[in-house]
Amino acid sequence: MLFDTQSKNASHLLEKIETADAILVGAAAGMSAACGFNFFYQNDSYFQKYLSEFHEKYGFTGAFNGFYYRYPSSEARWAFLARMCYMEYECETGKPYYDLMALLAGKNYHIMTTNQDFQFTRVVPEEKLSAIQGDSRYFQCSRRCHDEIFYNKDMIYAMNDAIDENLCIPTELIPRCPQCGAELEPWVRGYTFLEGEKYRDEYRKINEFLQWNRDSKILFLELGVGRMTPMFIQEPFWNLTYQLPQAYYIAINPKDALLPKQLTGKGVAIKEDIAVVLRDAVALKKHQEG
Repeated sequence: MLFDTQSKNASHLLEKIETADAILVGAAAGMSAACGFNFFYQNDSYFQKYLSEFHEKYGFTGAFNGFYYRYPSSEARWAFLARMCYMEYECETGKPYYDLMALLAGKNYHIMTTNQDFQFTRVVPEEKLSAIQGDSRYFQCSRRCHDEIFYNKDMIYAMNDAIDENLCIPTELIPRCPQCGAELEPWVRGYTFLEGEKYRDEYRKINEFLQWNRDSKILFLELGVGRMTPMFIQEPFWNLTYQLPQAYYIAINPKDALLPKQLTGKGVAIKEDIAVVLRDAVALKKHQEG
């Protein structure tokens, strides 16, 4: 039996999805956190399984701490980067991602995400997904000497297999740009982030979706967006909901779901567990379908 609040939230979400002509989903770190994947920020079970050696040697907890750590050598830095990305490849797909796709099945939708853990790529066709802050499956030239990015799975697994007792990889395995010889770099938001053809294409897909559907009954569904970078998803969603006459906005986040007073009557902030709301909405949809 669902609690009244949970039932109301699930019902409202499902009703707005079912009656929308178009749905633009904006998902951030809270979506993966709802799956129990907290390894970017915490010393959770996944961090312990894959990165405990690095925690013991360097003292950081959470993959982001390790990402920006000043390592004694490139060989040591790449050992961490390889293990971190290996963890992302090996991590199972979180159930909230499957639940979201069950709710969107048969609908006109697009998904934009600041997540770099490529969970969405396992359940969403590329043409319906925009990774606007990069994708850990790719490397770029650290000097940005050209516009190409490189799929990295084989490189990641080779480096991970070669990590030695000193938590270093062999020098010859350090990935380098085939054009200028500089070290490659994960294609994720940072000081050298390449905003090239792939990056522009991610925004092209979003803008085309909005252009095609701006006069329709469009739902902006925000999942797990915090207050660290509201300018990428949250604030554009607010502005678009305010501007478009048939737009509606739903934010789901146990801590940071916000509804500006200017959107009163055009949206709702649900301060609940994303995983629970999506799960309950799927259950309700199945019940209604008989």
